[in-house]
Amino acid sequence: MGLVVQKYGGSSVADAERIKRVAERIVATRRDGHDVVVVVSAMGDTTDELIDLAKQIVPAPAGREFDMLLTAGERISMALLAMAIESMGYRAESFTGSQAGVLTTSTHGKARIVNITPGRVVHAIEEGKVAIVAGFQGVSPTTKDITTLGRGGSDTTAVALAAALDADVCEIYTDVDGVYTADPRVAPDARLLDTITYEEMLELAAAGAKILHLRSVEYGRRYNVPIRVRSSYSKKPGTLVVGSMEDLPVEQAIISGVAHDRSEAKITVVGVPDKPGQAAKIFQRLAAAEINLDMIVQNISTRGTGHTDVTFTLPVSDGKLGLSVLRKLQDEVGFEDLLYNDNIGKLSLVGAGMRSEPGVSARFFAALADAGVNVEMISTSEIRISVVLRGDELDAGVRAVLDAFELGSAEEEAVVYGGTGR
Repeated sequence: MGLVVQKYGGSSVADAERIKRVAERIVATRRDGHDVVVVVSAMGDTTDELIDLAKQIVPAPAGREFDMLLTAGERISMALLAMAIESMGYRAESFTGSQAGVLTTSTHGKARIVNITPGRVVHAIEEGKVAIVAGFQGVSPTTKDITTLGRGGSDTTAVALAAALDADVCEIYTDVDGVYTADPRVAPDARLLDTITYEEMLELAAAGAKILHLRSVEYGRRYNVPIRVRSSYSKKPGTLVVGSMEDLPVEQAIISGVAHDRSEAKITVVGVPDKPGQAAKIFQRLAAAEINLDMIVQNISTRGTGHTDVTFTLPVSDGKLGLSVLRKLQDEVGFEDLLYNDNIGKLSLVGAGMRSEPGVSARFFAALADAGVNVEMISTSEIRISVVLRGDELDAGVRAVLDAFELGSAEEEAVVYGGTGR
């Protein structure tokens, strides 16, 4: 007997039949004697469709009303799932994020969870009900407004709830069988991992792997919540995210996987005066606009000019805002020009074993060179190598690196059961 938090993504509840199948899985978990709390995303591509609809009305919707619109998707799926469970003879009760006590910052579109007070959820569990919570959303205790957590926020809702409820495990159900060594949509021969550490999963998520949201893994590591990634379409056990890389056995594989990301753009600030404080002004102004930067490279000052170039990547959704912020700063900093490129992709190699294994970088860059892929930027951490490539070379780069590190599987091809990848 234990408490299980289950999260079902949009493809798992995309239509009435899939909602019924999810209800059957939840009921089966209850029959096994477990209490169940469920977090659901919006059905299928509902969120994308609502975004498209809003932008037919106004190109840049106001944050408050935009969040009110987008949270409707999860409310639909949570209510329908509760109905399906009730039809099978089990009691269920659905809650919006605010009703479930998900308290967030006040930033619309990318709020962060600051606390969870799940009193109503606990009461539902004590009454023997399945508690169903709308993912991706919460409420700001300061403004009292509904907020959204950004794309992938339902994962964060689920793991944060699991931590607040002291659940035994948080199961993330998706449209693939677990965490693979690469995205099976790009590399069908990618290999399914049995386990992966929090640190490795954090690096993969930060590098663009969409299987788990970055903040959900951060929550899991902070509160030691075991996270199991599995498919709602099969009975396979999936991948368990747990433990620290410090506890890995000696025979642990060097590399865990390859991640890629198409959602970034690159800005180069040309001709920045090479003197203390100029870069700080640039990054402080971007931070004030709540723009998260990823890779940053500063060139060596050009001899005789006293100027340098600063290049960084940022979410493509923040590209126009970033350019606008920097243009207003041009006279103050005295840089010459701005270059913008959104036809890029980020490719990352992740593995705890690379800390002590020589030759990983050499093999990585040789694989890209042999595939004719040019590298534009490089960034590393203790267990990750990331590069920026041309967008149209990204898929070839993923497959080349996967082959070079023998991360594929000859036994069976990975299956993507649903979802459109939007």
